[in-house]
Amino acid sequence: MAITLYEKAGQAHFLMIKRASRGSNPGQWALPGGKADPGETLVETALRELREETGLQAPPGNVLGLLDDFAASRGIVITPVVVVLDGPQSPRRTPAEVASLHPIPVARLMAPGAPRWKQSASGPLLQMPLRHDMVVHAPTGAILWQFAAIGLKGQALRVNATLEPEFTAN
Repeated sequence: MAITLYEKAGQAHFLMIKRASRGSNPGQWALPGGKADPGETLVETALRELREETGLQAPPGNVLGLLDDFAASRGIVITPVVVVLDGPQSPRRTPAEVASLHPIPVARLMAPGAPRWKQSASGPLLQMPLRHDMVVHAPTGAILWQFAAIGLKGQALRVNATLEPEFTAN
């Protein structure tokens, strides 16, 4: 999974996608990412998936680091890779995998109410409101919460125990 940082209109942004209506996690908000090919490193996987899903390209030297692995309820482990793009690039979606692309100002991760918590029968559920029409839950919301804490605030934060809503288990 790639947290992709780039400049747009003089502001730092990251790219969110809405998954296509078929395939893995249909219709969900996500960061670009997917399964590793045989023999591929985690960084190679993140950069390949970023290129395949959005057309954005970054060399391995543009990787700033990795966040904590997130063991998702559907039996996979997600490794967030933080990538910064060199210069302007125009993302283009791959329709088979991505319904739409959404640049989000990094400052949104620091806004009041990000994150917020909703009580559920299983416990508190994290909600990361990124726009009026985009609320992201764990695991992606938890990964963005950790990125904001570590990368923007310089604070330590572990998020692997963050509960996921049932709909993310597809």
